[in-house]
Amino acid sequence: MSDPSRADDTVAHPGSRHRLAALTLDPGSIKPGNANIEHEREVAIYDILEANHFELVGRDDGPYSLAIGVVDDKLVFTTIPLPQEGAAGGDVEPAVIGIAMLPLRRVVKDYFLVCETYFDAIRTAPPSRIQQIDVGRRALHDEGATALSERLGGRITLDATTARRLFTLICALHWRG
Repeated sequence: MSDPSRADDTVAHPGSRHRLAALTLDPGSIKPGNANIEHEREVAIYDILEANHFELVGRDDGPYSLAIGVVDDKLVFTTIPLPQEGAAGGDVEPAVIGIAMLPLRRVVKDYFLVCETYFDAIRTAPPSRIQQIDVGRRALHDEGATALSERLGGRITLDATTARRLFTLICALHWRG
């Protein structure tokens, strides 16, 4: 089962089979945004691909390419093993895992509100107030990563860092501007 509280040292190294090597967002699932939001999405994808632990339970055919989309109010993860160097190519069925967005919706909404407060505070608030808000923001981020990891439990195993980064990316799917 996914456990985002696992030590971050479980992040897969670049040669590991239990990792994401490619990640895309379904263009039809992305809410329109400005250049800053596009940049945040790109950074989130880069961060995930830089270091991650992503394991399809019961399979050992990674590394994987992951496409994330939203279909009928479900978050859909479509995962395809990437061909291995020197391995014979073949058609492999993608793993398609859908999870309801409803359990994540509250924490995403709360996270957006705290982020807005944080960005407003950076301009005017004293450092102690900014730090207090940031502690709350990080706690919500952890809560979202835990909720995501629990929803994927039994199907995808993630480490804490990957769960946090995927939660960031899911939020980026919903950012408006």
